[in-house]
Amino acid sequence: MNDRRTNKQGSGELLRLGSVAALALFAGAMLTEGCILVPYWRSLPPAEFFAWYAANDERLFGFFAPLTVAAALMAITAAVLSFWRSEASRWTTGIAGVILLAVVAMFPLYFERVNASFAAGSIGAQDLPAELARWARWHWFRTGLSFLALGAALIAARQGRVG
Repeated sequence: MNDRRTNKQGSGELLRLGSVAALALFAGAMLTEGCILVPYWRSLPPAEFFAWYAANDERLFGFFAPLTVAAALMAITAAVLSFWRSEASRWTTGIAGVILLAVVAMFPLYFERVNASFAAGSIGAQDLPAELARWARWHWFRTGLSFLALGAALIAARQGRVG
């Protein structure tokens, strides 16, 4: 019976640590996008930005989609398992999972449409600076939430080790 309990604790700990790793990669990628890509985009003339975005839209999605899905699945799975097992970390893993759900929900609520309009060049050149500023605000909010989720996951990993 003790071996079974140890195996359960070990699998929960492994999942919490996997969640931390996935969230760290995701939050780091979001930070990099905000610090490097967004200022670069905002420095480009509209025609160059639209050409760059059209050429790289699929590459961006191909990079960020798997990171987002992995972080969300790990955080949500860790939360569900923690609640199911009534672990000491259940509330902090739950917070990380809920935050990641909010981060994921922002994509279809805002980013999907505007990213498509960037790729299609369907925003007027005069409207691009304002839209990029709005995009950056949404992005930084989403990045901040990602770091909050990471913080909750780190606390959960610590709680799981001492709980």
